[in-house]
Amino acid sequence: MEKNRFLLSGSGGQGVITMGILLAETAVIQEGAHAIQSQSYGPEARGGATRCDVIVADAEIYFPKVLQPNVLVCLTQEAQHRYLQYLRPGGLLITDCDLVKTDKRVDAEHIALPMHNAIVEKLGRAQALNICVLGALLELTKVVKPASLEKTLASRFAAAHHENNKIALRLGMDLAKSCAA
Repeated sequence: MEKNRFLLSGSGGQGVITMGILLAETAVIQEGAHAIQSQSYGPEARGGATRCDVIVADAEIYFPKVLQPNVLVCLTQEAQHRYLQYLRPGGLLITDCDLVKTDKRVDAEHIALPMHNAIVEKLGRAQALNICVLGALLELTKVVKPASLEKTLASRFAAAHHENNKIALRLGMDLAKSCAA
């Protein structure tokens, strides 16, 4: 496995930090990889800028900050404006086309998926948007196996959320598959 550098971004309340924690924990506990996760967010409880860095590798990681991600996820326009400049040339930009409009040409593969609207349509609200985004991320990068993430989700969330998390994960994977086809 090559070193994967993820910068996950959005706003408070979207579950960006939870998404990073789940990804790093799955890589380490379920798949035996090396991973590190760090986060920063604005002082607002909801709506402030949120950033989560995750590095997954098969060797030791010596620096915890992602300076030049090879995968950038932006769930708000502000996040894209702030972090797009750091994306490694030839990297992967994942946005939600319901929440972010990309008007700049980027030297990266850009995948824009209707995750927000799809999750609201499927579950009636956007609470599991971050799990849907993780599904798309896994499908596009293969960084961890979906079954491994499902185990982490089952251990981290109350049983009442298990079915919706599975639905959201599969929805994200299906959206990513449909754009790749």
